[in-house]
Amino acid sequence: MKKIFSVSGALSIAYFIGSILLLLGLWSLVSAFTGQEIPGPAATWTVFYEMLQDPFYDYGPNDKGIGIQLWSSIKRVFSGFFIGSLVAIPLGLLMGASKTGMRLLNPLVQVLRPVSPLAWFPLGLLAFKASEGATVFIIAITSLWPTLINTAFGVSSIPQDFRNVGKAFGFSTWKYLTKILIPYALPHIITGLRLSIGIAWMVIVAGEMLSGGIGIGFFVWDSWNGLSLEKILSAILIIGIVGLLLDKLFNALQRFVAYEGK
Repeated sequence: MKKIFSVSGALSIAYFIGSILLLLGLWSLVSAFTGQEIPGPAATWTVFYEMLQDPFYDYGPNDKGIGIQLWSSIKRVFSGFFIGSLVAIPLGLLMGASKTGMRLLNPLVQVLRPVSPLAWFPLGLLAFKASEGATVFIIAITSLWPTLINTAFGVSSIPQDFRNVGKAFGFSTWKYLTKILIPYALPHIITGLRLSIGIAWMVIVAGEMLSGGIGIGFFVWDSWNGLSLEKILSAILIIGIVGLLLDKLFNALQRFVAYEGK
Protein backbone atom coordinates (compact mmCIF):
# COMPACT_ATOMS: atom_id res chain seq x y z
CA MET A 1 0.00 0.00 0.00
CA LYS A 2 2.86 2.38 0.78
CA LYS A 3 4.35 1.91 -2.68
CA ILE A 4 1.04 2.66 -4.37
CA PHE A 5 0.72 6.02 -2.60
CA SER A 6 4.40 6.93 -2.70
CA VAL A 7 5.70 10.10 -4.35
CA SER A 8 7.37 8.08 -7.11
CA GLY A 9 4.11 6.24 -7.78
CA ALA A 10 2.19 9.50 -7.98
CA LEU A 11 4.82 10.93 -10.35
CA SER A 12 4.57 7.86 -12.59
CA ILE A 13 0.80 8.29 -12.83
CA ALA A 14 1.21 12.00 -13.52
CA TYR A 15 3.75 11.35 -16.29
CA PHE A 16 1.46 8.72 -17.81
CA ILE A 17 -1.48 11.13 -17.82
CA GLY A 18 0.78 13.80 -19.28
CA SER A 19 1.82 11.44 -22.08
CA ILE A 20 -1.81 10.66 -22.91
CA LEU A 21 -2.70 14.36 -22.98
CA LEU A 22 0.30 15.05 -25.22
CA LEU A 23 -0.79 12.29 -27.60
CA LEU A 24 -4.36 13.61 -27.73
CA GLY A 25 -3.10 17.14 -28.31
CA LEU A 26 -0.81 16.14 -31.18
CA TRP A 27 -3.55 13.94 -32.63
CA SER A 28 -6.03 16.83 -32.55
CA LEU A 29 -3.52 19.13 -34.25
CA VAL A 30 -2.88 16.61 -37.04
CA SER A 31 -6.63 16.14 -37.49
CA ALA A 32 -7.19 19.90 -37.70
CA PHE A 33 -4.22 20.36 -40.06
CA THR A 34 -5.63 17.74 -42.47
CA GLY A 35 -9.10 19.27 -42.40
CA GLN A 36 -10.53 16.32 -40.41
CA GLU A 37 -9.49 13.88 -43.15
CA ILE A 38 -7.71 12.07 -40.34
CA PRO A 39 -10.42 11.70 -37.67
CA GLY A 40 -9.76 13.35 -34.34
CA PRO A 41 -9.93 11.72 -30.89
CA ALA A 42 -13.64 12.48 -30.38
CA ALA A 43 -14.78 10.96 -33.71
CA THR A 44 -12.52 7.94 -33.17
CA TRP A 45 -13.79 7.43 -29.63
CA THR A 46 -17.39 7.23 -30.88
CA VAL A 47 -16.52 4.38 -33.25
CA PHE A 48 -14.20 2.74 -30.71
CA TYR A 49 -16.98 2.75 -28.11
CA GLU A 50 -19.37 1.15 -30.59
CA MET A 51 -16.81 -1.58 -31.34
CA LEU A 52 -16.54 -2.38 -27.63
CA GLN A 53 -20.30 -2.75 -27.20
CA ASP A 54 -20.26 -6.22 -28.78
CA PRO A 55 -16.62 -7.24 -29.32
CA PHE A 56 -17.29 -10.96 -29.83
CA TYR A 57 -20.06 -10.98 -32.44
CA ASP A 58 -19.66 -13.36 -35.38
CA TYR A 59 -21.73 -12.72 -38.50
CA GLY A 60 -19.59 -14.65 -40.95
CA PRO A 61 -16.01 -15.06 -42.22
CA ASN A 62 -15.43 -11.34 -42.91
CA ASP A 63 -17.60 -9.84 -40.20
CA LYS A 64 -16.36 -10.56 -36.70
CA GLY A 65 -16.04 -8.45 -33.57
CA ILE A 66 -12.80 -6.79 -32.53
CA GLY A 67 -12.49 -9.17 -29.56
CA ILE A 68 -12.42 -12.22 -31.86
CA GLN A 69 -9.94 -10.48 -34.17
CA LEU A 70 -7.66 -9.55 -31.29
CA TRP A 71 -7.75 -12.98 -29.66
CA SER A 72 -6.89 -14.65 -32.96
CA SER A 73 -3.85 -12.37 -33.34
CA ILE A 74 -2.69 -12.95 -29.77
CA LYS A 75 -2.81 -16.73 -30.27
CA ARG A 76 -0.70 -16.46 -33.43
CA VAL A 77 1.77 -14.15 -31.74
CA PHE A 78 2.34 -16.44 -28.79
CA SER A 79 2.54 -19.52 -31.01
CA GLY A 80 5.27 -17.93 -33.14
CA PHE A 81 6.99 -16.40 -30.11
CA PHE A 82 7.05 -19.76 -28.29
CA ILE A 83 8.44 -21.60 -31.31
CA GLY A 84 11.05 -18.90 -31.87
CA SER A 85 12.08 -19.00 -28.21
CA LEU A 86 12.49 -22.79 -28.32
CA VAL A 87 15.00 -22.29 -31.14
CA ALA A 88 16.66 -19.11 -29.86
CA ILE A 89 17.47 -20.08 -26.26
CA PRO A 90 19.34 -23.36 -26.94
CA LEU A 91 21.25 -21.80 -29.87
CA GLY A 92 22.09 -18.78 -27.71
CA LEU A 93 23.37 -21.04 -24.94
CA LEU A 94 25.51 -22.89 -27.47
CA MET A 95 26.91 -19.69 -29.01
CA GLY A 96 27.68 -18.16 -25.63
CA ALA A 97 29.27 -21.26 -24.13
CA SER A 98 31.34 -22.34 -27.14
CA LYS A 99 33.76 -20.24 -29.19
CA THR A 100 33.37 -22.73 -32.01
CA GLY A 101 29.59 -22.38 -31.85
CA MET A 102 29.90 -18.59 -31.90
CA ARG A 103 32.26 -18.56 -34.89
CA LEU A 104 30.11 -21.03 -36.77
CA LEU A 105 26.66 -19.57 -36.09
CA ASN A 106 27.23 -15.84 -35.67
CA PRO A 107 27.72 -15.15 -39.42
CA LEU A 108 24.49 -17.02 -40.12
CA VAL A 109 22.66 -14.95 -37.51
CA GLN A 110 23.98 -11.67 -38.93
CA VAL A 111 22.91 -12.65 -42.46
CA LEU A 112 19.37 -13.77 -41.56
CA ARG A 113 18.56 -11.25 -38.80
CA PRO A 114 17.94 -8.19 -41.04
CA VAL A 115 15.63 -10.02 -43.46
CA SER A 116 12.15 -8.47 -43.57
CA PRO A 117 9.19 -10.61 -42.42
CA LEU A 118 7.52 -9.88 -45.77
CA ALA A 119 10.41 -11.64 -47.52
CA TRP A 120 9.88 -14.75 -45.39
CA PHE A 121 6.15 -14.96 -46.08
CA PRO A 122 6.32 -16.64 -49.53
CA LEU A 123 8.67 -19.28 -48.13
CA GLY A 124 6.24 -19.85 -45.28
CA LEU A 125 3.39 -20.35 -47.73
CA LEU A 126 5.50 -22.79 -49.73
CA ALA A 127 6.49 -24.75 -46.63
CA PHE A 128 3.15 -24.86 -44.79
CA LYS A 129 0.69 -24.60 -47.72
CA ALA A 130 -1.53 -22.30 -45.64
CA SER A 131 -1.52 -18.66 -44.62
CA GLU A 132 -2.02 -19.53 -40.93
CA GLY A 133 1.20 -21.54 -40.79
CA ALA A 134 3.03 -18.93 -42.85
CA THR A 135 2.03 -16.16 -40.43
CA VAL A 136 3.20 -18.11 -37.39
CA PHE A 137 6.41 -18.94 -39.27
CA ILE A 138 7.31 -15.31 -40.01
CA ILE A 139 6.60 -14.36 -36.39
CA ALA A 140 8.93 -17.11 -35.18
CA ILE A 141 11.74 -16.41 -37.65
CA THR A 142 11.77 -12.64 -37.09
CA SER A 143 11.25 -12.56 -33.31
CA LEU A 144 13.87 -15.11 -32.25
CA TRP A 145 16.96 -12.96 -32.90
CA PRO A 146 16.87 -10.66 -29.83
CA THR A 147 16.46 -13.67 -27.55
CA LEU A 148 19.25 -15.56 -29.28
CA ILE A 149 21.69 -12.62 -29.17
CA ASN A 150 20.92 -11.68 -25.56
CA THR A 151 21.18 -15.29 -24.42
CA ALA A 152 24.56 -15.67 -26.13
CA PHE A 153 25.78 -12.43 -24.55
CA GLY A 154 24.59 -13.44 -21.09
CA VAL A 155 26.34 -16.82 -21.25
CA SER A 156 29.57 -15.44 -22.71
CA SER A 157 29.78 -12.78 -19.98
CA ILE A 158 29.79 -15.25 -17.08
CA PRO A 159 32.84 -14.29 -14.93
CA GLN A 160 35.75 -16.71 -15.02
CA ASP A 161 35.57 -17.01 -11.23
CA PHE A 162 32.12 -18.57 -11.57
CA ARG A 163 33.45 -21.07 -14.07
CA ASN A 164 36.39 -21.90 -11.80
CA VAL A 165 34.02 -22.60 -8.90
CA GLY A 166 32.18 -25.14 -11.02
CA LYS A 167 35.44 -26.84 -11.94
CA ALA A 168 36.76 -26.76 -8.36
CA PHE A 169 33.64 -28.49 -7.02
CA GLY A 170 33.53 -30.95 -9.89
CA PHE A 171 30.11 -29.87 -11.18
CA SER A 172 28.61 -32.10 -13.81
CA THR A 173 27.44 -30.46 -17.04
CA TRP A 174 23.84 -30.50 -15.84
CA LYS A 175 24.72 -29.02 -12.44
CA TYR A 176 26.84 -26.31 -14.09
CA LEU A 177 23.92 -25.42 -16.37
CA THR A 178 21.35 -25.26 -13.57
CA LYS A 179 23.47 -23.72 -10.82
CA ILE A 180 25.71 -21.27 -12.68
CA LEU A 181 25.07 -20.77 -16.39
CA ILE A 182 21.27 -20.41 -16.55
CA PRO A 183 20.84 -18.40 -13.30
CA TYR A 184 23.51 -15.92 -14.40
CA ALA A 185 22.22 -15.66 -17.97
CA LEU A 186 18.52 -15.59 -17.05
CA PRO A 187 18.17 -11.77 -16.78
CA HIS A 188 19.71 -11.45 -20.25
CA ILE A 189 17.36 -14.15 -21.59
CA ILE A 190 14.32 -12.33 -20.18
CA THR A 191 15.55 -9.08 -21.76
CA GLY A 192 15.76 -10.88 -25.09
CA LEU A 193 12.28 -12.33 -24.65
CA ARG A 194 10.94 -8.86 -23.86
CA LEU A 195 12.38 -7.50 -27.11
CA SER A 196 11.21 -10.53 -29.05
CA ILE A 197 7.57 -10.29 -27.95
CA GLY A 198 7.55 -6.66 -29.08
CA ILE A 199 8.82 -7.66 -32.53
CA ALA A 200 6.33 -10.53 -32.70
CA TRP A 201 3.47 -8.14 -31.96
CA MET A 202 4.63 -5.75 -34.68
CA VAL A 203 5.04 -8.51 -37.27
CA ILE A 204 1.54 -9.91 -36.75
CA VAL A 205 -0.08 -6.86 -38.38
CA ALA A 206 1.96 -7.18 -41.58
CA GLY A 207 1.50 -10.95 -41.64
CA GLU A 208 -2.27 -10.79 -41.30
CA MET A 209 -2.52 -8.10 -43.95
CA LEU A 210 -0.92 -10.55 -46.36
CA SER A 211 -2.69 -13.68 -45.17
CA GLY A 212 -6.21 -12.28 -44.66
CA GLY A 213 -8.77 -14.18 -42.61
CA ILE A 214 -9.14 -13.22 -38.97
CA GLY A 215 -6.90 -10.98 -36.92
CA ILE A 216 -6.16 -7.40 -35.97
CA GLY A 217 -3.95 -6.92 -39.04
CA PHE A 218 -6.70 -8.11 -41.35
CA PHE A 219 -9.13 -5.86 -39.48
CA VAL A 220 -6.94 -2.83 -40.27
CA TRP A 221 -6.74 -3.77 -43.96
CA ASP A 222 -10.46 -4.51 -44.16
CA SER A 223 -11.25 -1.18 -42.49
CA TRP A 224 -9.08 0.59 -45.06
CA ASN A 225 -10.99 -1.12 -47.88
CA GLY A 226 -14.19 0.01 -46.17
CA LEU A 227 -12.82 3.58 -45.92
CA SER A 228 -13.30 3.62 -42.14
CA LEU A 229 -10.35 5.58 -40.79
CA GLU A 230 -11.96 5.67 -37.36
CA LYS A 231 -11.77 1.87 -37.18
CA ILE A 232 -8.15 1.93 -38.35
CA LEU A 233 -7.22 4.44 -35.63
CA SER A 234 -9.16 2.39 -33.07
CA ALA A 235 -7.23 -0.71 -34.11
CA ILE A 236 -3.94 1.21 -33.82
CA LEU A 237 -4.87 2.20 -30.27
CA ILE A 238 -5.72 -1.42 -29.41
CA ILE A 239 -2.44 -2.64 -30.92
CA GLY A 240 -0.54 -0.05 -28.89
CA ILE A 241 -2.34 -0.86 -25.63
CA VAL A 242 -1.78 -4.62 -26.01
CA GLY A 243 1.88 -3.98 -26.88
CA LEU A 244 2.23 -1.85 -23.74
CA LEU A 245 0.66 -4.56 -21.57
CA LEU A 246 2.94 -7.24 -23.02
CA ASP A 247 5.98 -5.05 -22.38
CA LYS A 248 4.84 -4.40 -18.79
CA LEU A 249 4.38 -8.14 -18.25
CA PHE A 250 7.91 -8.97 -19.35
CA ASN A 251 9.30 -5.95 -17.53
CA ALA A 252 7.77 -7.26 -14.30
CA LEU A 253 9.28 -10.69 -15.00
CA GLN A 254 12.64 -9.05 -15.72
CA ARG A 255 12.50 -7.14 -12.42
CA PHE A 256 11.63 -10.33 -10.54
CA VAL A 257 14.53 -12.24 -12.04
CA ALA A 258 16.95 -9.36 -11.42
CA TYR A 259 15.80 -9.20 -7.78
CA GLU A 260 16.20 -12.93 -7.33
CA GLY A 261 19.67 -12.75 -8.75
CA LYS A 262 20.86 -10.22 -6.16
